[in-house]
Amino acid sequence: MAGSFRTNVWDPGLIISQMFAMQTVYYFFLGLWLVLVDLISSRTRSVDQLFNFEDLEFKSFNGKLIMIAFVLNSLTGAGGLWLIVQRTRQCLDFAATVHFYHLIICWVYNGSFPLTLSWWLVNIVCLALMTVLGEFLCMRSEMAAIPVSVGPKVDL
Repeated sequence: MAGSFRTNVWDPGLIISQMFAMQTVYYFFLGLWLVLVDLISSRTRSVDQLFNFEDLEFKSFNGKLIMIAFVLNSLTGAGGLWLIVQRTRQCLDFAATVHFYHLIICWVYNGSFPLTLSWWLVNIVCLALMTVLGEFLCMRSEMAAIPVSVGPKVDL
C-alpha cells in the first residue's frame, strides 16, 4: 500500500455533513449580515429579506443594502469552504450546491420561480465570488510547506 496520499474515497456521510454545515454557515452568516444591514437602515427584520427575490432590487436603498449583505455573505461562505471543505477541487461543487438549494428554497417560499434580473445577477456574482475566494484560500492551505524533519536524525 504505497503512496496513498489524498486518495479519493466515496464517503456519502462526509459529503452530506459538509453540505449541511455549508448550508448552515450560509444562512447563519446571511442572517447576521442582514441584521447588521437592518441596523444601518432602521428597517424591520423579516424572513422576506432572505428568501423574497423581489427584495433584491437596484432601485431602493434597502434593496442595495440587502445586496451588499449577500455579497458579504459570499466572503464568509468562502471562509466556510476553507474551514469545512478544505479542497480546492470541491469549492465550486459545494458553492454551487449551496446556491442551488437557496434557489429551491426561494422558489418554494415565493410560490414562483425567481424571474427578476437583480436576483439572478446577485446570486451569480455571489456564487463566483464565493467559489474563487474559497479556491484561493484552500489552494494557499494545500500549497503550504510541509515540514520534512520534525525530530532529531536517527542513525540506523
